[in-house]
Amino acid sequence: MEATQNEENSNPQTQPQAQPLSKNAQKKLLKQQKFEAKKAEKKAQMKEQKQRDAERKRKEWEEKLAGLSEEERQKLIDSRKELRRERMEKRSEERGLKVERLTKAKDNGQNIVVDLEFSHLMTHSEIHSLIMYCYAVNGRCSTPAHLWLTGCQGELETQLQRLPGFDKWIIEKENQSYIQAFSEQKDNLVYLTADSETVLDELDPSKVYIVGGLVDRNRWKGITMKKAQDQGIQTAKLPIGTYMKMSSSQVLTVNQVIEILLKFLETRDWKTSFFQVIPQRKRSEADSENCQELDGEECREENEEFERKKKRSEAESENCRELEGEECKEENEESERTKKCIEVGSHD
Repeated sequence: MEATQNEENSNPQTQPQAQPLSKNAQKKLLKQQKFEAKKAEKKAQMKEQKQRDAERKRKEWEEKLAGLSEEERQKLIDSRKELRRERMEKRSEERGLKVERLTKAKDNGQNIVVDLEFSHLMTHSEIHSLIMYCYAVNGRCSTPAHLWLTGCQGELETQLQRLPGFDKWIIEKENQSYIQAFSEQKDNLVYLTADSETVLDELDPSKVYIVGGLVDRNRWKGITMKKAQDQGIQTAKLPIGTYMKMSSSQVLTVNQVIEILLKFLETRDWKTSFFQVIPQRKRSEADSENCQELDGEECREENEEFERKKKRSEAESENCRELEGEECKEENEESERTKKCIEVGSHD
């Protein structure tokens, strides 16, 4: 019986117990749940609006063709095909440049690991959203990192394989943990956690920076720090307090940490990286006021850029499922619309 208990205690797969939430934490959780519900509702409304807009444009196109002669109709169709072809060529060129950047990063980019050994503490949708966002933002970066996903085994591996085009992603996918993947570089492993006492001043190309792939860290306080300590590897935290005051804790989402690191690789400037990634609602009022007083125009531009970037990243994450075969899909849709519109026009 005692041996069995020891085996259970030593089993790394044993799920940790969530700490009971304080009243303040419960309020924050409730607020977050309301925010997520509102976000889901807004997303559904946007999807419906998008469908209505598509249907309206289709009818307008058919009506426009119906009022033209056969020669004018064909010219308009050919013109639209040419615009579509140019757009697809541009997209193909951008995709080629993205592949080139990511391939180069595999050779000499900064190693950044997303630790997915906490996947059992998240839902499938949370995991998919996290991974797709990280890959999308890294691909868009002018100086991408050499991104790693470690701990991709069991049910998680099956989930990842369901992502369209995942096998073609230019990203390292390891079934084993980062400890095993970098067994010969353990001294260079640095786990980034807000609980660390070591402040990160610079990104060292020889180091491997690890980010815990955990969506709701407030439910599992100190879990990444404890893991790093148990494994005997270095820890560090981002120098947020040096450049800005936060309205609450300095715990950021995985997406925000990854994006800050990527922004720093581009700019080598922590302040710029923080202000362009961390939303204004998470900064203290005093910090926001000082920002506006000292450099109001720059601050406004950074906030506007953040909102634009956020919308663009959300759109990329949402469309990430459709990237593979998108061109073929568009061609088929265009072919069907053209066929239908010609038929409508010939019946007039």
